[in-house]
Amino acid sequence: MNSKFKIKGLDCANCASQLERAIQKIDEIKSANISFMTERMELEYDENNEDEIIRKVKKVIKKEEPDVTIEKI
Repeated sequence: MNSKFKIKGLDCANCASQLERAIQKIDEIKSANISFMTERMELEYDENNEDEIIRKVKKVIKKEEPDVTIEKI
């Protein structure tokens, strides 16, 4: 399943890259792509536990970049 998110609060492209790598380490995530310029994040994952996967993604984001928020679009 692919989901797109609006990502707010990123300070730089390097922060986006680091956050992308951290999210890709989540077992259920097949791929993650964060664009600093467009403030968008695209995730590919199994749709079986979508709520749990999104919860894990938000937890990683809060750990890596506490001021960043995401909103599904």
